[in-house]
Amino acid sequence: MKVLVADPIAHEGIDILSECAQVDVKTNLKPEEIVAIAGDYEAIIVRSQTRITAEIIKAGKKLQVIGRVGVGVDNIDIDEATKHGIVVVNAPTGNTISAAEHSIALMLALARHIPAANATLKSGVWRRADFMGTEVKGKTLGIVGLGNVGSDVARRAQGLEMKLIAYDPFISADRALNLQVELVPLEQLLKESDFISLHIPLTDLTKGLIGTKALAMVKPMVRIINTARGGLIDEEALVKAINEGRVAGAAIDVFAKEPCTESILFENDRIIVTPHLGASTTEAQALAATEVARQFVDVFKGQPARYAVNAPFISVEALPVLAPFLKVAATLGSLVSQLAEGQMKNIHIKYNGEIANYNTNTLKAVILGGLLKEISEERVNLVNANLVAAHRGLKVVEQKEATCENYANLITVEVVTSDSATTVSGTVLRGESHIIQVDNYWIDIVPTGGYFLFSDHCDRPGLIGAVGKITGDADINISYMNLSRLKPRGQALMILALDEALPEEHRQQILALPDIHTAKLVRI
Repeated sequence: MKVLVADPIAHEGIDILSECAQVDVKTNLKPEEIVAIAGDYEAIIVRSQTRITAEIIKAGKKLQVIGRVGVGVDNIDIDEATKHGIVVVNAPTGNTISAAEHSIALMLALARHIPAANATLKSGVWRRADFMGTEVKGKTLGIVGLGNVGSDVARRAQGLEMKLIAYDPFISADRALNLQVELVPLEQLLKESDFISLHIPLTDLTKGLIGTKALAMVKPMVRIINTARGGLIDEEALVKAINEGRVAGAAIDVFAKEPCTESILFENDRIIVTPHLGASTTEAQALAATEVARQFVDVFKGQPARYAVNAPFISVEALPVLAPFLKVAATLGSLVSQLAEGQMKNIHIKYNGEIANYNTNTLKAVILGGLLKEISEERVNLVNANLVAAHRGLKVVEQKEATCENYANLITVEVVTSDSATTVSGTVLRGESHIIQVDNYWIDIVPTGGYFLFSDHCDRPGLIGAVGKITGDADINISYMNLSRLKPRGQALMILALDEALPEEHRQQILALPDIHTAKLVRI
């Protein structure tokens, strides 16, 4: 085996690889240079500098595995790698401790004005009075996201004798209790926190999470820390809030575009900035390199990789039956996560029909991946699905029945939360994924990757027209509608397929209509 190391990595990873392969360290190569030599290698390992493009993957005729020494895999064309049967792996836990410690360091630096005091004194000015700080003991730390990093931030904040609250719908109450963290809605966290620390991925739902609306709810002396992803915070709204005295300060380690050498954030003395240092420790780099290297060894031995990012393995025998249901499984997980309310407790997955005769671990992994993708950076795959669920305190139960009453095959996912239970079912018809049931309502919609408005209401004349008028006033086109009711003038579910996302103000107008109980915008 031959491995190309295209970016500098810790020697610990190279040592592991050298035991089973020829390792060539060739950094700072141009894209065309990598294309020219890619055909000689079974594996390529990178960090964030080198991009593994479709051209490189096509040229790598012998490639079996591509590794990213770190969490993000934005610099790897995962779709192209999957098409060619190449496993893509990363190191999602390697930087956990370093990122958590950096978050705490930034919080303390904010509380005590350390960067500004250091710069002032080194400029030859002694000004103690200008840098009156605040203690963190007894203060409330609001943690957005209790994944690996968020949980470790909580453990360290306990040692500082802080009160801990967190927002994370995809973690059980028992898990939070073990961390000594109180789970609260996001709005409550914003209103009660003295410090807010972000630990969630950047998705369509989380982009700009801390924006004008959120910043209008916070305490005037709140301090905000972001070591997760650029784009979670509306930078202009943050600077405006600080300038107006509605936010005391912020510490930002990540930016929407990196490398970043110019930003509105740099112009404000009450904002601390660092150049994405969350994983920049000797220990983190060594751990990430060894995590990826060990996965390379597993792949070379024909074993599954622990942190495979792309599609999990399906045997040749099961592929014709299960492969069409991968998209259904991912869609069901995503849909139920957007419809469910309250803290998640249990997940019940039921397989009906021919698929029940096969090993469904792959489908379970895909369902959990869809369920958690909006809140967790942890990629769920065949190997780690049970570990991810257990880490979040979620109980996953599977049930199989070879018979199916209305369809050849059916997958049903039920999520039980602290508030209620939400159930969705899906199947494959004419080669397309179909969502055919939500709770007690029989429906038929084809997920297109677009926006859908789910409205639970009491069936009455004129209601559909009233909703249509609101979407029309918003200049949002309805491509089609699906309506299911339990009985005439009884409970009903209306689903509108929208060409664009419905603005929040218009969604609130729909909610204000008589007999409308819910109006949820989802993307599937």
